[in-house]
Amino acid sequence: MSDESLFREVDEEVRQEQYKKIWKQYGNYFTAMAVLVVVLVAGFKGWQYWQLSQSEKAARVFADAVTKLEEGKTADAEAAFAAIDHTGYAKLGSLRRAAALDGQGKKDEAVALYDALANDQNNEQSIRDLARIRSGYILVDKQAPAELINRLGAFDNEQSPWRGLAREIFALAAYRTGDYAMADRYLNAIIADQGVALELRQRAQTLLEVITPLLSTKK
Repeated sequence: MSDESLFREVDEEVRQEQYKKIWKQYGNYFTAMAVLVVVLVAGFKGWQYWQLSQSEKAARVFADAVTKLEEGKTADAEAAFAAIDHTGYAKLGSLRRAAALDGQGKKDEAVALYDALANDQNNEQSIRDLARIRSGYILVDKQAPAELINRLGAFDNEQSPWRGLAREIFALAAYRTGDYAMADRYLNAIIADQGVALELRQRAQTLLEVITPLLSTKK
């Protein structure tokens, strides 16, 4: 046997002896750690499955509630929405319930529900903002422009994605109260804003065509 082979054999024996010592000293820890990893992975997978099953259940309840709502079974739909035990779908359910109340002419109840969503600090900002905008459209027929601006004025800036809708609300309220100059100002702001939806700009253009002849009459 060559010296090199002898050295390799001795080195291998030394390494094996070291491994045995390490395993003897720490083997139980390694085993416990391996078991813990398996338990954690199994627990996480179980939690994922539970989350998925809860979401699927909530989606079915939500879809059933929407169907009942479309069929005019309001009481059944309300009960179904109230039974949703899932944060995300519960919020969507509240938005649909508020829209249904508005469609039934129950304006005050709809606004109250939208306001509850808007004022709930636990809701995502997008949900809260959407609720404010929707309540604003309902209140166009009831509140003065100044009141609506007080409610939604924070959206009237170039950084807000809701600016176009807020300005449309202000314009509609101004038109209703006969303040055609204010309506004209907000409508032109919408039309000039390429960052808002085309449909919104088209609506603004249509209303502006109605208001423009009234501006000269008002003077």
